[in-house]
Amino acid sequence: MLGNYLIGLREGLEASLVVCILIAYLVKTGRKDRLGPVWTGIGAAVALAMAFGALLQFGSSTLTFEAQETLGGTLSVLSVGLVTWMVFWMRRTARHLRSELHGKLDAALAMGTGALVATAFLAVGREGLETSLFIWTAVQATGDGWNPLVGATLGLLTSVVLGWLFYRGALKINLAKFFTWTGGMLVVVAAGVLAYGVHDLQEADWIPGLHALAFDISSTVPKTSWYGTLLKGVFNFQPDPTKVQVWVWALYLAPTLYFFFKPPKPAAAPPRRVPETEAA
Repeated sequence: MLGNYLIGLREGLEASLVVCILIAYLVKTGRKDRLGPVWTGIGAAVALAMAFGALLQFGSSTLTFEAQETLGGTLSVLSVGLVTWMVFWMRRTARHLRSELHGKLDAALAMGTGALVATAFLAVGREGLETSLFIWTAVQATGDGWNPLVGATLGLLTSVVLGWLFYRGALKINLAKFFTWTGGMLVVVAAGVLAYGVHDLQEADWIPGLHALAFDISSTVPKTSWYGTLLKGVFNFQPDPTKVQVWVWALYLAPTLYFFFKPPKPAAAPPRRVPETEAA
């Protein structure tokens, strides 16, 4: 539940902040009459994300076992790729998110109602689709009934409350630090989802080595124990992974965390201009 709570909180807060920035900008610039199209776009984006999640859940249940494993594994790899791109993008642009959205909204206001709806829909829709995909794959990875879904839902609700407090000015968030540390934690969760996806593809005979185990500590960390369930829910830990799973997990996690926390290079100082008298 904890791992999926983090996913819901991290992903939901991004969408909440986008909504808050769009709404606050229109209110502060005296254009409350343009809120309708923005809410329409937001509502359509939320509906699309929910429909996408339902399609993943109910559509996959009608497939054969091999097809389910292929779909689950493929979507797990895809979701990890999207989330990895997203955490790097948000870490780089968190400080400038407000000005970027303001610029897009100004352009949409100049173009008309349809552009406003499209701007809000695209701004929130991308976050919603990523959230639905990653939560679905994380829920499939834990295989713990409703608990992961409850955790993700609580995370999303928390993000809505935090977004509202942020809008009201009752909460100050250092977005750069928040998205850096939660992004790092999300990379750890994503590594487990990736390992789970590889295992699915092994069961579907897309990747060999299903029975070549790297280790088996099931007797020490039983899957049904409370600590085994906790490790599974937070880190997607598996006490009997295959060698391919361990290698994929390590080769993803180590370099991704390194580059994610690596300090950015300082900007090069502009060349010093030499006064004409000094040059002469």
